Amino acid sequence: MFREYFKYYKSKWPIPDFKNVIDFRETKRRESEKEVLISRVPLNKDYVNFGLPLGVQPICNWQCYIVPKHPGLIMIRNAFTAQGQRYWMARCLKDFPKHPNRVNLNESLFSRDAIEDWWSALQQCCHKDDVKRLKNAMRWSTMGYQHNWDTKMYSEQFHSNFPKDLAKMCNFFAQILGYKTFEAQAAIVNYYPIGSTLSGHTDHSEPNQEAPLFSFSFGQTAIFLIGGLTLQVKPTALFLESGDILIMTCESRLCYHAVPRIMKARDEPWNEYITSSPSDLLKQTADRRVHKDFAQVKCNGTEFVQCSMDLTLYERVCNEAFWLPYKNYLQDSRININVRQVLNGGEETLTQ
Repeated sequence: MFREYFKYYKSKWPIPDFKNVIDFRETKRRESEKEVLISRVPLNKDYVNFGLPLGVQPICNWQCYIVPKHPGLIMIRNAFTAQGQRYWMARCLKDFPKHPNRVNLNESLFSRDAIEDWWSALQQCCHKDDVKRLKNAMRWSTMGYQHNWDTKMYSEQFHSNFPKDLAKMCNFFAQILGYKTFEAQAAIVNYYPIGSTLSGHTDHSEPNQEAPLFSFSFGQTAIFLIGGLTLQVKPTALFLESGDILIMTCESRLCYHAVPRIMKARDEPWNEYITSSPSDLLKQTADRRVHKDFAQVKCNGTEFVQCSMDLTLYERVCNEAFWLPYKNYLQDSRININVRQVLNGGEETLTQ
């Protein structure tokens, strides 16, 4: 059943009918159907006063849903501002593929410079065929505990520093959802040109399979399939749009899932005009509490937290000239950040 639906939504001709794909923009219709496909979940009002990471919307603006057919599957929409989306897109393209993080580029096909700093090498390409070749070749980068695609295991040998800003953002969302002990320890960033796919699989390499798996979508739209514990279970199809956060917990954490289609987004919120930002206040504030990676300030009544973020980059993505190469890349591409905890609670290494 899973493979059958994957092939259906992957098909270029005939074009599949998308009427059965869950569209979280049509929540009223979906919630009123005889079979309840999605349900909106109110967030605890106590969380409204949390200090927000820069680039995150006030929690009262979020839309949080569950999919009753798939226990433990959670969707959060409208969590990021346009500037926040730009920041994470830029981090995924400019910083996360850099050495010592690992990428999929083959040493026999690409130069060492391209493998160690793909984005800089891409900006230096002069011929359009070289640009297309290098751009489409990048499919993934890994950070923290880095997954070995041959053995399907993690090891201490392949372990880079996990980005502090990404860890703190994930921990923020985990706290909101009640996962107080979650630690972001491994990430895979997937790069999807329109027309690419990700075949059905389960994520079971982590020793800790109880902790949630966080998936952040940016750029063009994906159709996401979530099935059951075997390939015989009929999957459910969801639209994942830019800024969406999908969290797989409990039973859904070990279910088969896939991305059979990347398609043009209905709109591009990451390219909206950005009017102002509180980060300039964070740069100037003298109130640096706890340590150098943490600063807190109120702007228009909202408390923001600088969670180890690159404030210079956060400002620069508002500059349209700086943003242009990122904008061009995202015209036909999707980025997905997938974050998980590897170690069981109380463990410090894989060898324990």
